[in-house]
Amino acid sequence: MLANDHHDLDLNHLLDALLAERLIAPGTALAALERAKARPADHPLELIAELAEPDPRHPGRQLDLEALCRWLAERVGQPFMTIDPLQVDLVRIAGLMSAAFAQRHGILAVAVDEHSVTVASAQPYQSDWEADLGRSLGKTVRRVLATPRQIRQLRPTFLGLAQSVRGAGQGQSVRLGELEQLLELGAQQPQANADDAHIVHIVDWMLQYAIEQRASDIHLEPRRDQGQLRLRIDGLLHAVYAFPAGVTLAMVSRLKHLGRMNVAEKRRPQDGRLKSRLAGGAEVELRLSTLPTPFGEKLVLRLSDPQQQHDSLETLGLEGSLLTQWLTLLQRRQGMLLVTGPTGSGKTSTLYASLRHLASPQVNLCSIEDPIERLEPMINQLQVQPSLELDFASGARALLRQDPDIIMIGEIRDRETAQVAVQAALTGHLVLSTLHTQDACGAITRLLELDVADYLIKATLLGVMAQRLVRTLCPLCRNGGARQGQACQQCRGTGFHGRTGLFELLEVSASLRERISPASDLAALRQQAVVDGLRDLQRHGRDKVAQGRTSLEEVLRVCG
Repeated sequence: MLANDHHDLDLNHLLDALLAERLIAPGTALAALERAKARPADHPLELIAELAEPDPRHPGRQLDLEALCRWLAERVGQPFMTIDPLQVDLVRIAGLMSAAFAQRHGILAVAVDEHSVTVASAQPYQSDWEADLGRSLGKTVRRVLATPRQIRQLRPTFLGLAQSVRGAGQGQSVRLGELEQLLELGAQQPQANADDAHIVHIVDWMLQYAIEQRASDIHLEPRRDQGQLRLRIDGLLHAVYAFPAGVTLAMVSRLKHLGRMNVAEKRRPQDGRLKSRLAGGAEVELRLSTLPTPFGEKLVLRLSDPQQQHDSLETLGLEGSLLTQWLTLLQRRQGMLLVTGPTGSGKTSTLYASLRHLASPQVNLCSIEDPIERLEPMINQLQVQPSLELDFASGARALLRQDPDIIMIGEIRDRETAQVAVQAALTGHLVLSTLHTQDACGAITRLLELDVADYLIKATLLGVMAQRLVRTLCPLCRNGGARQGQACQQCRGTGFHGRTGLFELLEVSASLRERISPASDLAALRQQAVVDGLRDLQRHGRDKVAQGRTSLEEVLRVCG
């Protein structure tokens, strides 16, 4: 045994057991004992893990905290658990124990069903809390062992959030006018009242949590009895938390106020912007969009990851001959380049990366966007404002009077915008824009549908790049770092972590121009493009599969 019942783990006993199994050397044990003198309150396994010794059982891996906790779990006969916050039903476990009780005993409830509650602990021999908890809940206590770091980091989320939600919801029916007034007053005064403080804490937690989980979008969705918080991670939505209806709408009001939106206006969709600063100093830009629903306003926040603010075309997934071909097209000083694909396929990221590549003190870069997704210091950015009768077409005309070299039009949505883009390309400007089409050749027929004359398309269109985003294989799972039979913590057992782009680049050749006419057949255009050397999205996807970057199933899911 490593320790007696109802006692904390003892560092000496742990070191003796590790030495006996030849998992550490005597020098490592002495170093851990020295660390313990300076930090006696630290968990003993954390002291050992900090030494970053190699794991003799698994060449190439370290004897890190997770490895040590797995070893301990096997030794004491308790299941080891890597806690995934997105897989925990926070609403159900929130009220099982008080924060003081969890803090005192170093435990955390992670699951509950009709008959039992699952509790994570990093002290397998501490059990004096089990009887009290089981008796108060009327359930059997099932223990799992987790790393002390995870328990320590997740306790504020699991319990502090629940406390704030309860505090914000006490005594409330859905009296939205009062809530909004309290939030607005609280933003103006140095001392917020109790309800304001709770709402502020919940909103701050939500933003921080979404950033930590690599979310690209946050969805706050009101329902009849409660609101739903969902996060989009690697293209897929994950349910996270269910808030009381009044709390959900108060959160929406708080965010609308921060985003300089009209808090009192609930009948019309609105857009706003918000900037948040992380603990490390990095800034995250958020786009806010509200939508009236029968149960209140739904709010979606799109996060601009600070680590991707300066993405290059290479990091977006454009590489090799495709990259060379696109960069060559970008060097043209007159004509039109289009990026196509469905919503969320990374078109805007590609445009921004292209503009950053072109940016220099010698050129005037201008853009008209709806909305401005990222603030770029080298680009003169103009926001579409329908209330001021400033749309894409009128904004692009205004930009033409600003002596531009390169113009980016966020999206060609209608005939008027298409005509302005083509005229700008005809008059000595490089124009970059986006279209919603399934593939590159579809951009030509789409322009024809928007009543752009075929001879104007022939004269201006330089190239079209269609793109999609696919999830990339988790490097830890792919390289054998994930342990057999255990869900990988990095990818939550999905096998994917992050995304990369698939691209289909159509360079408009002389032979393809000859086929552009008012009656252009899409199949004939595609056939000519293939003859000219077009590699379609699926072929690029198969290349990524061959490189071990993604899976065939993922390519087929995205590309069809």
